[in-house]
Amino acid sequence: MKKNVMAELEKCYSIAPLYYQGRQHILVAAEKQDRCILFDAQGNEEETVWKGPGGVMTMVQVPGTDGQFLATHKFYSPNDSKEAKIVIATPDGSGNWEVRTLADLPFVHRFDILSSGGENYLIACTLKSGHEYKEDWSNPGKVYAARLPEDLSCFNETHQLQLEVIKDGMLKNHGYYRVSENGKVSSLICSENGVFRFYPPVQDSGWREEQLLDIPASDAAMADLDGDGEMELVVLSPFHGEEVFVYKKTAGKYEKVYQYPEKAEFLHAIWSGKLAGKTVIVLGHRKGARRLFALLWEDGHYSFKTIDDDCGPANAYGYTYEGTDILVTTNREINQIAMYTFTEGDL
Repeated sequence: MKKNVMAELEKCYSIAPLYYQGRQHILVAAEKQDRCILFDAQGNEEETVWKGPGGVMTMVQVPGTDGQFLATHKFYSPNDSKEAKIVIATPDGSGNWEVRTLADLPFVHRFDILSSGGENYLIACTLKSGHEYKEDWSNPGKVYAARLPEDLSCFNETHQLQLEVIKDGMLKNHGYYRVSENGKVSSLICSENGVFRFYPPVQDSGWREEQLLDIPASDAAMADLDGDGEMELVVLSPFHGEEVFVYKKTAGKYEKVYQYPEKAEFLHAIWSGKLAGKTVIVLGHRKGARRLFALLWEDGHYSFKTIDDDCGPANAYGYTYEGTDILVTTNREINQIAMYTFTEGDL
């Protein structure tokens, strides 16, 4: 495995793929007040998308567009996010980016765009719904949704997309992960109330919700680690917590089958996919050993492999470029955007 530092960015945080001008790209943006950077798939910096305001928790490309994407702005922390919003960033192809408001949504932390039945749907999660003082959790978060029009040019500060609440009462509504299964997409959403899976509308059905677990959860992802055709559910617990659990579905119910043997303080990064030819779930924590590691199935049991130490990853994203497996992480605690390149046998 080879590590390359792509750039230094203070409190680097959000990562997203972007298909632009016929090529794969990677977006990286800051949690605090710093810029958003566009890199090519090999980790070379190409453009600054914006210099501020930062507070970027999530970025997602608008399907079918050449580089247009949505992003959160002004979510600086759970205690400083009353002005958070979702914005639209549109490139002109010459290095300039127009940024407009799609919707003001205080405390919006995660969101996504899911395609179903020929329509695009926005699903957005607020960490909380308000507060009166620091660490006030008395106003639980919500899950919002809306059909996303194909043309977003009409939306701005004075004309915004209208969102509807599809679930409320979500205390510490932190975790989001897109799951693709049997050609369809769904949303894993985690809170103190448990792990939920939301399915976008099909024809006139509306959103469908399923509760998978009732334990406090910060984040979760799914992958078929053991190759039996059924995806395991990997959960980080509790909010910004220190425990990693693996669950398998047995007789229609998720049962715990593995627990990571160490306390991983302030777990945060999570991504599932293939690295070095193996199906893995990549995890990272931001305090203590601040380790980046891969959870995988090997020799008939779950195991883990350390990728990097003392780096404090906030997020991770993996992809394949010209046959090579690549992992990009925002090592927030050391202000470092890193690229890890894998070959067979590295894990």
